[in-house]
Amino acid sequence: MPDTTDIDPRSDAAASTNEKFAEEAARLKSRKRRLAIALVIGVVGSIFGGVEIHDRVTNIHEVDARIGGDLITVSSRVAGWVTSISVTEGDDIKPGTVLMTIDSRESALKARELEAQIASLRAEKERTLAEKRLVDKETASKLKSEQARLVGAQVTVSSLEPQLELAKREHERSKSLFKTRVVSRRQLDQAETELKKIEREHRIAVADLHSAEAKLSEVEAERERLRVLDSAVAVYIHREQELQAKLDEQRLDHSDRTIRSAINGVVDKTFVEVGEYVTPGQRLALIHDPDVIWIDANIKETDIRKTKVGDVVQVSVDAYPDREFTGKVQVIGNATTAEFALLPSPNPSGNFTKITQRLPVRIAIDQQDRLLRPGMMVEIKIDVDQ
Repeated sequence: MPDTTDIDPRSDAAASTNEKFAEEAARLKSRKRRLAIALVIGVVGSIFGGVEIHDRVTNIHEVDARIGGDLITVSSRVAGWVTSISVTEGDDIKPGTVLMTIDSRESALKARELEAQIASLRAEKERTLAEKRLVDKETASKLKSEQARLVGAQVTVSSLEPQLELAKREHERSKSLFKTRVVSRRQLDQAETELKKIEREHRIAVADLHSAEAKLSEVEAERERLRVLDSAVAVYIHREQELQAKLDEQRLDHSDRTIRSAINGVVDKTFVEVGEYVTPGQRLALIHDPDVIWIDANIKETDIRKTKVGDVVQVSVDAYPDREFTGKVQVIGNATTAEFALLPSPNPSGNFTKITQRLPVRIAIDQQDRLLRPGMMVEIKIDVDQ
């Protein structure tokens, strides 16, 4: 028969009691640990919640913002075939940099033709002016001479007219006295002779006066040619001005066939190839100034009252998550974006769902090493607690 060991009931009860105390202590310890963890989590959550609430109160967040810039479409004022393209996408350009050229042969020929016409017209004008100077020189002296002759003839006639009147009166008086036998026949004959002499001199003087007037009229008629020549010169000048205007227009056409940049910037894209025929206004290239950029964002109307021009803006660029950029609110829009929609949304039925509208805001930002490029997505945080 095997040996058996006697078990003390009190010993079993004590062991059971110890196990219960141990389990209770473990549960209590676990509960304290959970409470501590919950307390820590609550404190941390409160801290983060407070920070988040403070951040929401003092800042305006927007994730749908983009970098904007002036993208300039380069086009041509003239039509023609593209003969060369001097730039490629990504090239830096300055004002005056040649981007491409359009066939200019016909334009150059027309300009030379107009230049030849102007040269011929100017030569004809100079010939007419030389003729005018010659006619003026020849007739000016004649005019003065004939004017002086006319004045002399007028003076002679004027001086003889009183003498003629006196001789006529003396002759009539002598005739009357001869009838009464107061004067002799000889005295009467002398009076008649004197009258005939003065009449002859008067007729000669009047004839000279008429001759001087006729000659002066001839000279004045010759000088009328000066007016004709002046009119011809005026026509030449007017025609020259017309041709010069056409030449200037043609030179502008020739100049426009060299497409140049108007800004400092970079070439974004070219849309034509050498040999293509382009028309006026057709898009040839796209360029922009990388130093002139901004950020376009749309702010909720409920936040716009807290925003003002000059507010500091923290900018996070998706392309550079490890860098921070800073800007300032520059312009706040005066109408919501919905007002600029191509398709308005009228509500004649009366059904209405209220949607928070947004207003455009432009944010000024400085370029940094040309990292910021138009179209890039950014996130902004406007500090409104200033």
